[in-house]
Amino acid sequence: MAEYDLVVLGGTIATASDTFQADIGVRDGRIVALAERLDGGAETIDATGRLVLPGGIEGHCHIEQESSSGIMSADDYYTGSVSAAFGGNSCFVPFAAQHKGMGVTETLDLYDSRAAPKSVIDYSYHLIISDPSEAVLAELPKAFARGVTSFKVFMTYDLMRLGDGQLLDILSVAKAHGALTMVHAENNDIIKWTSKRLLEGGYTAPRYHAISHPALAEEEAINRVISLAKFVDAPLFVVHVSTPEGAELVRRARQAGARIFAETCPQYLFLTREDLDRPGMEGAKFMCSPPVRDAATQDALWRHVEAGTFASVSSDHAPYRFDETGKLMGGPNAAFKQIANGMPGIAMRLPLLFSEGVVKGRISLNQFVALSSTNAAKTFGLSPKKGTIAIGADADIAIWDPNETRTVSLADQHDAMDYTPFEGMRVTGWPRTVLSRGRPVVLEGELKAAAGSGAFVARGTVDLSGLPGHRTPELDPARNFGARIAP
Repeated sequence: MAEYDLVVLGGTIATASDTFQADIGVRDGRIVALAERLDGGAETIDATGRLVLPGGIEGHCHIEQESSSGIMSADDYYTGSVSAAFGGNSCFVPFAAQHKGMGVTETLDLYDSRAAPKSVIDYSYHLIISDPSEAVLAELPKAFARGVTSFKVFMTYDLMRLGDGQLLDILSVAKAHGALTMVHAENNDIIKWTSKRLLEGGYTAPRYHAISHPALAEEEAINRVISLAKFVDAPLFVVHVSTPEGAELVRRARQAGARIFAETCPQYLFLTREDLDRPGMEGAKFMCSPPVRDAATQDALWRHVEAGTFASVSSDHAPYRFDETGKLMGGPNAAFKQIANGMPGIAMRLPLLFSEGVVKGRISLNQFVALSSTNAAKTFGLSPKKGTIAIGADADIAIWDPNETRTVSLADQHDAMDYTPFEGMRVTGWPRTVLSRGRPVVLEGELKAAAGSGAFVARGTVDLSGLPGHRTPELDPARNFGARIAP
């Protein structure tokens, strides 16, 4: 009987901290051996001349999810997970959206029914909270108990946004249970004020979406929500940071020890508002919120990527087709406020980051691993099971050809979309094989996994190493005359 179910031979292994040559022995879906030479594999994969990395963990994507206005995203858990796998990911954490009137358990049960029969890679959920009633807050511990230990709230969108008091309630409950609050941070009133005046002036084309979400709307909201999180000393994750000012607020807070995390996305590193200024409605393909900005912003955000401000670079995959089911739901000549926000990108997140980051020398290979997998595992409670190549970890492995060059095309996305915003870009470096718990999901560019072969992963708590937090005097019983007013 073979000693190992699978041996990955001859590759260059990279983790978030080290790069070395070794073979990997896999048994029962886990890594059980790392050695200069391993024999005795029932199956082998020759990785000579290739990079052997932890499978990517996509921490921000919208799969088989209704928006607050009732639009269903184009990808279900089959096409979404297949696209993720072809992009080098072995695990993802989409959102489970609680809409007004829905309970927490009801919401998670609904998404279980969508994911379990379809996903080809392992998955968990971030719970979106849009209706933080007393009943919902009381039910949140049930989500934590089943391993859903992060959730998202909004500071914008009339149907989703929460006030500061509601945010403090949620942050406090999250802290009490070791959970992580994620936030879409934009000032709703600035956006509404600007949008109203644009529309009244007849400025309705897609390009004006970029104008309707000023950079200051993000900066103000990030500053405010960081202050709220610091006040109750709760961990906070700021999603899709699109401005240098927002990134700088995150950097300063972390430097001061606050338990603040953040991400940016490929669209903010590779696209600009000029992409919205295309003939007809073509610019609608590039609409997302916050919007893509300018070249100077790209450069500044790259510097923050290089310096370690961001825990991860995530796709924010929000696939709406360029037809009446998605982008053009408001009609072929809809004003920018009637156009669905979001763009696809789950398959291109890692190839773009590798090509522009590692190949061009902006980040090291180890930084790439951290940004693509390891940090997400630590932040979202998947570590040490996922996010690294180490004895005892799941055999979630992506094998890359670092020299393969491709021109981005829709065919390479393997999703349910009818366009990619990155069409025609040239990238160097491509994931050829992806293993999830030792089983091939993609093998040399061919899909091997069946629908439903992925598994739900119950997650632990956020890793707060190196972030001592912020002690607010007014909430400290030793300094506020003994009052206990927060967890």
